[in-house]
Amino acid sequence: MKIILSLILAFTLHFASTVQEEVWWKGETLLTFFDKHNIPQDIYFNLSKTDKELCSEIYAGVLFQMMFNENHKLTQALIPISEEMQIHLFKDEKDKFTLDIIPIEFQKVRQAITIPIKNSPYQDIVETTGNKALANEFIIAFKKSVNFRRLRKDDLVSIVYTQKIRMGRYFGTPEILGASVQIRKKTYYIFENPDDKRYYNDQAKSLTSFMLRTPLRYNRISSKFTLKRFHPILKRYRAHLGVDFAAPTGRRVNATADGKIIHKGRKGGYGKTVMIRHKNGLKSLYAHLNSYNNKIRVGSYVKQGQFIGRVGTTGRSTGPHLHFGLYKNGRAVDPLKIISVTKTKLVGKKRKDFLKTVSAIKKELKDSLNNKIMKIEKFEMAYKI
Repeated sequence: MKIILSLILAFTLHFASTVQEEVWWKGETLLTFFDKHNIPQDIYFNLSKTDKELCSEIYAGVLFQMMFNENHKLTQALIPISEEMQIHLFKDEKDKFTLDIIPIEFQKVRQAITIPIKNSPYQDIVETTGNKALANEFIIAFKKSVNFRRLRKDDLVSIVYTQKIRMGRYFGTPEILGASVQIRKKTYYIFENPDDKRYYNDQAKSLTSFMLRTPLRYNRISSKFTLKRFHPILKRYRAHLGVDFAAPTGRRVNATADGKIIHKGRKGGYGKTVMIRHKNGLKSLYAHLNSYNNKIRVGSYVKQGQFIGRVGTTGRSTGPHLHFGLYKNGRAVDPLKIISVTKTKLVGKKRKDFLKTVSAIKKELKDSLNNKIMKIEKFEMAYKI
């Protein structure tokens, strides 16, 4: 019977075992991790195509856990690959290593806080909550609608947000449901729309002018995005952190939006890959390419629609296609939901539903403001910011 590491306390019940936490450093891959601990690489090469791609999603800076026996040999490991899923590496009854992809168990807390400005929104949020990711997300959310230079001492910011807690630490990107900034008695609002995860004001007008385009002409979508899906036949969880566009080898792949090239080269099971950093905390990934545009390089800037490479089947791929991933502040999001958003203002039923959400969250913000909720339980960060 498999032993799930998710309950960290179970480690300590094994008298001869020790638990160790480390940071997954930049440049580390699952195969180099296997080499360090004398784990057969066949475990990786025998994985399904989807699981190989998921193993390429390990991100630098994340904390992961390992368990060692009395001889200091690795027996289990938990390595997050997203905010929902993690690699579970363990020894089975035959003392052979097995790799599985399982859900991450976490607690989600919901907080409503009001903070008087003493230094800056970023610094004051960090000092109050200990949560750098929350401070980052707050600044990004208001970037287009508020000039923070106009803030004075004792102006107020209020935030309603949810945050995952994994093993007693902040984990993943906090989700700001609504927030307000009070400057000289005038209040500015932002609210997240549950449908598209974009920020709008309290009149249902989009605060994000940034639009994305589909990166290529494709024949069909061969695999859609899913964070966590239970396979009814395999009795296992599966996830796919991107969209696979089936297309002929050699078809042009274009940048989905303006941005800066941050990776051009091979990336584990993804093969030849290009990654672009965009504004608004977005990053796009183009994998299994056959070739690159030789005119682009790491550090160069590209325009939306600019040619960056051609469809291929490099890496762990069963046929020519583009694996297209999209990340919001490091969190994998469904590209099709983001790309499909073209309107700058919600109308009809979508507007009505959104304004109903706004009304409820506005009440939370006002209650926080009236009660001056400025103290919350702090946790450590589970990754490097």
